[in-house]
Amino acid sequence: MSLKRLIKKCKKQDIKAQEQLYRLFAGKLFSLCLKYCTNYSAAEDTLQDSFITIFAKIDQYKGKGSFEGWLKRITINTALQKYRKQKVFDIVDEDLIIDTEVAVEEDEISLNYLLQLIQELPDRYRLVFNLYVLDEYSHKEIAKMLNISVGTSKSNLARARHILKEKIETKQHSYFTTIKVEG
Repeated sequence: MSLKRLIKKCKKQDIKAQEQLYRLFAGKLFSLCLKYCTNYSAAEDTLQDSFITIFAKIDQYKGKGSFEGWLKRITINTALQKYRKQKVFDIVDEDLIIDTEVAVEEDEISLNYLLQLIQELPDRYRLVFNLYVLDEYSHKEIAKMLNISVGTSKSNLARARHILKEKIETKQHSYFTTIKVEG
């Protein structure tokens, strides 16, 4: 069945079509949930909440733009909802922000390890890092989504990068120390 037809059936509350849509997109959306949630269980809950919202609002999708993009926006917003209500962000002066770049040799660190490090970041840093770096939102968009200032978004990104840089450098240092000891 085509995606267009599947969406049409979902708009008519067809349970089988909803199940098929879930099976089609659950994997991609779950990996998105993992980026924004603190653990596997929270990601599962967020995925379920996202699909409840998707099926409740599917009439709002008018066929303009990417359907998958529409699903991702709903999923990200669902994941961010709980953080909007919490005071997890520090308000900072934009003039104090120092941007940190992280340079990593591809052979020295695995993608899984890097994703693990990102997952371990404090919520406020992880959310901004994921939105800016991985999902390519602007600081202005992030500020609006998280109900924070642009300066706070920039600061949290800089701090996330700094933490990641320290952890990566520590790992690289211990790796090279191990080689010297063993060699």
